[in-house]
Amino acid sequence: MVSAAEQLASNINLSAFSKATDLKNRIWFTLGALIVYRFGTFIPIPGINPVAFAETFNQASGGILGLFNTFAGGAVERMAIFALNIMPYISASIIMQLMTSVNPKLEALKKEGEQGRKQINQYTRYLTLILATFQAYGIAVGLEGTSSAAGSVVTDPGWFFRVTTVITLVGGTMFLMWLGEQVTQRGIGNGISLIIFAGIVAGMPSALAGLFELSRTGSLSLFMLFVLLLLMAFVVLAIVFVERAQRRLLIQYPKRQVGNKMMQGNSSHLPLKLNSAGVIPPIFASSLLLLPITAAQFTTGQGGEGSEWLRVIVSALGYGQPLHTLIYAALIIFFAFFYTAVVFNPQETADNLRKYGGYIPGIRPGAKTAEYIDYVLTRITVVGALYLAAVCLLPEIMISYAAVPQTFAAVLGGTSLLIAVSVTMDTVAQIQSHLLAHQYEGLIKKAKLKGASPTTRRGGRR
Repeated sequence: MVSAAEQLASNINLSAFSKATDLKNRIWFTLGALIVYRFGTFIPIPGINPVAFAETFNQASGGILGLFNTFAGGAVERMAIFALNIMPYISASIIMQLMTSVNPKLEALKKEGEQGRKQINQYTRYLTLILATFQAYGIAVGLEGTSSAAGSVVTDPGWFFRVTTVITLVGGTMFLMWLGEQVTQRGIGNGISLIIFAGIVAGMPSALAGLFELSRTGSLSLFMLFVLLLLMAFVVLAIVFVERAQRRLLIQYPKRQVGNKMMQGNSSHLPLKLNSAGVIPPIFASSLLLLPITAAQFTTGQGGEGSEWLRVIVSALGYGQPLHTLIYAALIIFFAFFYTAVVFNPQETADNLRKYGGYIPGIRPGAKTAEYIDYVLTRITVVGALYLAAVCLLPEIMISYAAVPQTFAAVLGGTSLLIAVSVTMDTVAQIQSHLLAHQYEGLIKKAKLKGASPTTRRGGRR
């Protein structure tokens, strides 16, 4: 099957693109929003000693905090106003989706259509505000107790610093949430995914330069560098192949009579994607792993019995640790099944097929069709979930067996490449849809002009 990128290259030329004014405006709006986001990752919060914080971050960046910094586009290592990034919103979305599945009132609200969806989105925003406040306060308290050889990280500890930090970080998260929604509505692609995508892509050039520098200094052999680059290319190809893979169920439509004519029966297919959940499971899993230790990483350097349990959590959830690997893989598999169940309802699909007279050959319409679709969907979701887990655990394999630094593995590893490639494919597909819609509009206008009679063109005069 031809991909969206191949269709875009074959069907679209520069003249057609230049005439699509609405598409160009959407693209410029998306680029402008991403530029604003990138500027925000360089604006530090007030009251921070940059030199002392840089030393502290370098000591703590080896664990999961390095992955958080990758998703935040480097905002964490600069303790910028966007340091929390969009992760609180993702965590709130996870909680709301879980509650929608178990709470009858929220489930009924979801079935109300557009109005119910808006209400659930409003609840998600409120929960984002609560989670962001909790995380921001934890970071503020953790920063106050952190010091390095260059001195204390916070220049003037106290409640004023805590309140200022909470307001700044929460405001940054809420602004990114609003910015992502604006990109989704007025731009191209999913705004939240594009924000994470921009942060990951921004770190790729420096990560590649770091790999070549390791090879130049002899810390990484030339053969291993070639193997890593080849592995990255293979992972990208595998992601593209699996994301395009489908299991097509044959749908047969019987003969039907329309007026005095007997219409011949035809056949179609029901496409089931191998990875119906897309990039959501690794993002959700990373968000949940980051949530309990956002502030804990900053307290590992301070003494006292009160922080001992935080050290245990941070060390247990670090890269390469069995607990981190097990929890991360389990969360990815869980969210792969959970999100597939959210976005695809076999019973509703079977009811729609029966409504329009379609059926799967050899399967009775109705409940049996729903069971068969659910059976096939479960089998292919197992393969998709294992694929996601394998790709996302690739950085840990690189760290353990290839002696690749954790920072580079986080940027160039499977999770980052999965997000980057998937978001790119989705964005290209949306661009293709807008261009096709523009072409159809042009054809309809031409057809109307050609169909107009000479009398109509002359204003009714013969």
